[in-house]
Amino acid sequence: VQLQASGGGSVQAGGSLRLSCTASETVFTITSPGWYRQRPGKQREWVAGSTRAGTTNYEDFVKGRFTISRDNAKNTVYLQMNNLNPEDTAVYYCNTYIGVRHPWGQGTLVTVSS
Repeated sequence: VQLQASGGGSVQAGGSLRLSCTASETVFTITSPGWYRQRPGKQREWVAGSTRAGTTNYEDFVKGRFTISRDNAKNTVYLQMNNLNPEDTAVYYCNTYIGVRHPWGQGTLVTVSS
């Protein structure tokens, strides 16, 4: 399975971006997708996840600002990010939220300037 994230870019604080992640196989319909990020100089961390039942969960620092959604027909998961701040600067990745993880893709870089 290959996971390809896209949609990153440079925005000013307060701005929005919508990330997409497409899987090479039909995985998101049978697993729970999640978003992760790696900020400069830090370990990769979990950001948001969607269970198989459709329940969504968020890390505290993004709750109320980020929204995870998915389109099973397109094998794609999205992350809508609003009210971005410089601490959100990171490379964002998608992978399994609950269950066995796939090889990590290259991720997509989000840079937020103040």
